[in-house]
Amino acid sequence: HLLSQLDPDEVLRAHPATRQVTLAITGHGTLSQLVPPLTAELARHGLLARVHSSAFDSYVADLLDPGSDLYRAEPDLIVCVLDPLMIFDEVPVPWRPGDVQRVLGQKIGLVSQLAARCASASRATLVLNTLPLPRRFTAQLIDHKARARLGAIWRQANIALLDLAASQPAVVVIDLDPLIAEGVPAQDARLSVYVSAHLSAELLTRYARELGHLARHLTGQASKALALDLDGTVWGGVLGEAGPEGIEVADGYRGAAFTAFQRVLRQLGAQGVLLSAISKNDPGPVAQVLRDHPRMTLREEDFVRVAANWLPKHDNLTQIAASLNIGADSFVFVDDSAHECGLIRRAEPGLPVIQVSEEPAWHVTRLLADGWFDTLDLTAEDRERPARYRAEAARQEFIGRFDSVADYVRQLGVKVRIAPVTGAEVARVSQLTLRTNQFNLTTARLQPAQVRELMTDPAAQVLAIYASDMFGDSGLVGAVFTRRDADVVQIVNFVLSCRVFSRGIEQACLASVLADARAAGASAVLAGFRPSKKNAKVRDFYPDNGFVLVSSDPRETVYRHDLAAIGAVDHIELIRDREEDRW
Repeated sequence: HLLSQLDPDEVLRAHPATRQVTLAITGHGTLSQLVPPLTAELARHGLLARVHSSAFDSYVADLLDPGSDLYRAEPDLIVCVLDPLMIFDEVPVPWRPGDVQRVLGQKIGLVSQLAARCASASRATLVLNTLPLPRRFTAQLIDHKARARLGAIWRQANIALLDLAASQPAVVVIDLDPLIAEGVPAQDARLSVYVSAHLSAELLTRYARELGHLARHLTGQASKALALDLDGTVWGGVLGEAGPEGIEVADGYRGAAFTAFQRVLRQLGAQGVLLSAISKNDPGPVAQVLRDHPRMTLREEDFVRVAANWLPKHDNLTQIAASLNIGADSFVFVDDSAHECGLIRRAEPGLPVIQVSEEPAWHVTRLLADGWFDTLDLTAEDRERPARYRAEAARQEFIGRFDSVADYVRQLGVKVRIAPVTGAEVARVSQLTLRTNQFNLTTARLQPAQVRELMTDPAAQVLAIYASDMFGDSGLVGAVFTRRDADVVQIVNFVLSCRVFSRGIEQACLASVLADARAAGASAVLAGFRPSKKNAKVRDFYPDNGFVLVSSDPRETVYRHDLAAIGAVDHIELIRDREEDRW
């Protein structure tokens, strides 16, 4: 409540580097109770909430009118809170399940129409929710067959809401059923009747937590990797004392709890979360357990890195991050030791640390409580990411055979394809802008709708970058966004996955863009660099590749290339798929 009373402008004056997220809240009922927990949840993730709250029951006018105050606020997130009274307020008395079905059909159609209008009027992500069905409505039907019919009708309507997320790219639907299933009350009858607050304060607080996870992802702060302690975390007991056969896993109630945790870890890894182990143990016994223990669910191949030694865990974390070419703050660290958790918090203040308890049955709940790895849309590249990082370990071993990096990259056999983005690639390209922090030259974060908007702009071009080498296909690893104004082409942004740095791919793609601009009759190419906490290593990318300084201020440095001399990268095979007559 105290945080929600702060003036965001005063916060920014004191802390100008603070990331801010503008949210517009609208809906059918009174929603003032959502603002304080929402402000606090964003603050937990280092985000400043700038909240625009609409008038009571104004969601239809807010979302239908492109000139509404809601759209004028230019929000990043529009939260339209749906509640059961938006249905039952319009059901006649007496009523039957068929009456509820009729009103539900009308409301779902209206919400779908509002979502479509929102997509055309704003670049924001629209957040909706499923409708809870409190017992005080089902109990008004005294026969069980009618209650069952009402339940089926209600669930079908919620399925239609959830399906909006698939048909409308800029829509996220938060399913409230899992939150209510954990014991969160759906309603407070007094507040619903007296002040038209139709969702309980407890449910709105959990709703706010989900919105905090989403806001973190949309600002490029989703975590990529999970660093796990082993003893007491992945299995029970101390391996060095109990030996491989003495650790707790699978057998007994505690062993079953550790197995349940391992199953969740493997599930996360299959969706692109990079699993690594950091254990104060001798490497031999750890490798033996991960390879040969008959009751282990997690195996050696599930981890992209395993550090079993007696070094401080922070040093191991730093080394693993460097070997993966990602920042240490891209990790979530999990350990059962308060001492080790405290050391990591002190060494990496921005890194999420989860201390699990001596009760392994709670491990899963603690790991998943904050949605550290939540993403808007899971892509094929996400699922293949762990395998590609394991291939990177083979590359690192390969580099040891050469006297210089130049010799190494020449022998890699790098192939790059650069081509206009297609509809199937929109989600991945958007994700690259949201999650890439190091090679992200302007740190512009684009939602899928914004990528599509650029694709249809005749003055703009969105190019996808694919890469492969002798160790395998790296997939879609980068994107270049350009716009033409008269005879000048501007590189709006250039992003490249940290997996493929320092192989000449970025130079080859830049040379391709410059050559295409010259072939299209452009006189120059402009490009900007906007500094962030994580992209300092590419600060000189443009001047190192033939661009000259045009202007500079703390927010952005602008460079220019006159297209007279365009460099070449001779060790890369470059394939260019051009979009005919784009310019």
